[in-house]
Amino acid sequence: MSAHFYSNGKLLLTAEYGVLDGALALAVPTTFGQSLTVEKIDESVIEWISRNEQGETWFEAHFDLTHFKTLKTSDAALSNRLEHILKSTFSLKPDLNHTTQGYCFAATLTFPRNWGLGSSSTLINNLAQWAKVNAYTLLQNTFGGSGYDIACAQNNRPIHYQLVQGNPVVESVFFDPIFKEQLYFIYLNKKQNSREAISNYRQQDFDTETFIAEISELTLKITSEPHFEAFGKYLKQHEELLSEVLGVTPVKEQLFPDYFGTIKSLGGWGGDFVLATGDKKTPDYFKAKGFDVVISYQDMVLEHS
Repeated sequence: MSAHFYSNGKLLLTAEYGVLDGALALAVPTTFGQSLTVEKIDESVIEWISRNEQGETWFEAHFDLTHFKTLKTSDAALSNRLEHILKSTFSLKPDLNHTTQGYCFAATLTFPRNWGLGSSSTLINNLAQWAKVNAYTLLQNTFGGSGYDIACAQNNRPIHYQLVQGNPVVESVFFDPIFKEQLYFIYLNKKQNSREAISNYRQQDFDTETFIAEISELTLKITSEPHFEAFGKYLKQHEELLSEVLGVTPVKEQLFPDYFGTIKSLGGWGGDFVLATGDKKTPDYFKAKGFDVVISYQDMVLEHS
């Protein structure tokens, strides 16, 4: 008998970087995610299979069940990372080790893994569901980060997310812009390294308290703004504030200076997706620039349920 688990992907609409230091963030779960199927097997090993959105196997490995050392694999670097994740999962649930049976794990993404929609966070949350352990704890023991991506994995509505004294506070919010048909997500053709992006943020010198307060205020405004023009203005203010703190030129100035709408970076600057305000001409504009992955708000963001 097999057990099945699923976790939503994520997009951080506001408070990138600031969420690490307690800023209030607006995040949305995506229609894309990752599933995990787990079966017990007679052999005392862990068999692992990872499949892409086409159902094709892109990674395989076998681990021993005692020390989680790789027995065979298609990718040594990934196996080393997975060894650590499995060891961390089993250490949070010691009774999982008290068995002579092994497990076969099959993880399947519904989006290309270079999109940055949470291939790691959805995996962590699925494993936590299976092991019945705290997903935030497992995240901190493996990848680290603010944890907003775990909150998106677990929620089917937009959320406000904030670290209060280091603990995650998650609140479902109503965020369903009446102008959502004028919002698009564009993939910048490269995956951002989250650790490098965070490291750069940590090296900057700025007034953290003021920055967090300003970002949190913009999150509230962006969440509740009913007018399209004002929404775009707040996105632009957010982009300018982060640009000043990071010492990085906003993506619109770098790549799309002639674009007629507002463009806001999402997550680590320099890669993954951006959010653009626009109209029916928006997809053509970005595709003409060589950015072929343009997804409408309705196709990207999980509908309220």
